[in-house]
Amino acid sequence: MSIVIAVDGTAASGKGTLAKKLAAHFGFHYLDSGALYRLVALGVAEAGKDPHNEADAVAAAKALNCARCGDPAIRTAEMGVGASIVSAHPAVRTALLDVQRAYAAKAPGAVIDGRDIGTVICPKATAKLFVDATPEVRAHRRWLELAAKGNPPEEAAVLADIISRDERDKSRAVAPLKPAEDAVLLDTTDLGVEAAFAAALAIVEPRIAAAR
Repeated sequence: MSIVIAVDGTAASGKGTLAKKLAAHFGFHYLDSGALYRLVALGVAEAGKDPHNEADAVAAAKALNCARCGDPAIRTAEMGVGASIVSAHPAVRTALLDVQRAYAAKAPGAVIDGRDIGTVICPKATAKLFVDATPEVRAHRRWLELAAKGNPPEEAAVLADIISRDERDKSRAVAPLKPAEDAVLLDTTDLGVEAAFAAALAIVEPRIAAAR
């Protein structure tokens, strides 16, 4: 099996940035599993369907075009909310399972970030991180991202959305957001990007070395 680094965590905790930097450091492939769910949400929206309807969401998942993972349309706040909604459907998660596991098998290794990578997608991952920060810090980070794109919502609204997404992710019946038993918690509340990356590397590097 290829080396796999699973980076799970809450929304706007910095897990995506860390995962990308780890992939670049080790020369591994990188997959943002959240982009897949955002694509499903976009597919539902483009079809004029309801993300709360499991059949509509599954249809979008089965028609998924991974080539659109870089589409800016999936990075809106609306698609973030939509992704959280469609990801709660068990059949949607099942439809995307093989896509993610196939990516994990790529040589020489892969870094995948998401919410159930270490618990469901790659339970035997070489290294597992669970990245988190306080809701207030995460909301401010997300607000800064949105502000850079222009016309951001009120920061209080972003915080409310973060808290709502946490609740949906942690309470869903299938693959709820939680740390894997063997994951190492990385709290980025008081860490900048480089400090967080240094901390992540210190956790991951010995495990990668032992697997080689």
